[in-house]
Amino acid sequence: MNTPYTPPEVWTWDKQSGGRFASINRPIAGPTHDQALPKGEHPFQLYSLATPNGVKVTVLFEELLAAGHAGADYDAWLIKIGDGDQFGSGFVEVNPNSKIPALMDYSGDTPIRIFESGAILLHLAEKFGAFLGAPENRAEMLSWLFWQMGSAPYLGGGFGHFYAYAPEKWQYPIDRFAMEVKRQLDVLNRNLADRQFMTGDDYTIADIAIWAWYGQLVLGRLYDAATFLDVESYAHVRRWAKQINARPAVLRGRMVNRTFGEPSLQLHERHDASDFDTRTQDKLTAEE
Repeated sequence: MNTPYTPPEVWTWDKQSGGRFASINRPIAGPTHDQALPKGEHPFQLYSLATPNGVKVTVLFEELLAAGHAGADYDAWLIKIGDGDQFGSGFVEVNPNSKIPALMDYSGDTPIRIFESGAILLHLAEKFGAFLGAPENRAEMLSWLFWQMGSAPYLGGGFGHFYAYAPEKWQYPIDRFAMEVKRQLDVLNRNLADRQFMTGDDYTIADIAIWAWYGQLVLGRLYDAATFLDVESYAHVRRWAKQINARPAVLRGRMVNRTFGEPSLQLHERHDASDFDTRTQDKLTAEE
């Protein structure tokens, strides 16, 4: 960063650049190999990983089931992005953007593909008429949902990349993105100062979407950056984050497609509600 950089007239791709995730990033779309996706017996087939964007969807599925929507049962298949599963031909057919999560809805006469986590949340919430909040707050809920979709790239692709994953620590990008993340946390803190949830008294998909990123951030789960960002100073966000974190469906949703952390909280694939009791990694390891 101390050496001035003059951009070339035409940019070319250096396959060796990009830090930790260089091997799975490229400047073109489309599949790299033939790989069919598995399909289970439930109406919804989710292909994902327990990143914040993946957690959004599994939390909503578990909340829907907990609320009594039996038709929301789902199979969750693990997509190993480090192995390039997202570039398989089957996955690209569901999500041409090659990002998790991706969902196939077989509940109707015609299969429907849905990609982008916010679109999946909205599709499911509208389908089951749940977690949309009061009708008079619909515009507010949608505003916060889309706020999250627009703001998270600063947290994940910007701050997270340069703070945690870049090959070297560079002050300028870290300072730039840390400033924006803290501004976003302040936006949330001010909104939650006099509201239980993002739109008032109703827990909605906007809360789920924002919690997966910013709630987990202030709970110390993202990038080991809680102290650096002084998350303790955002008291209203932390109160809200802890309240949502305590919901049993949220705990289950966090476990699905999780391949890191405590083995008892890892459920690599979910095909039945009983899997939480019988198929977590600690139990599978004990059976070997």
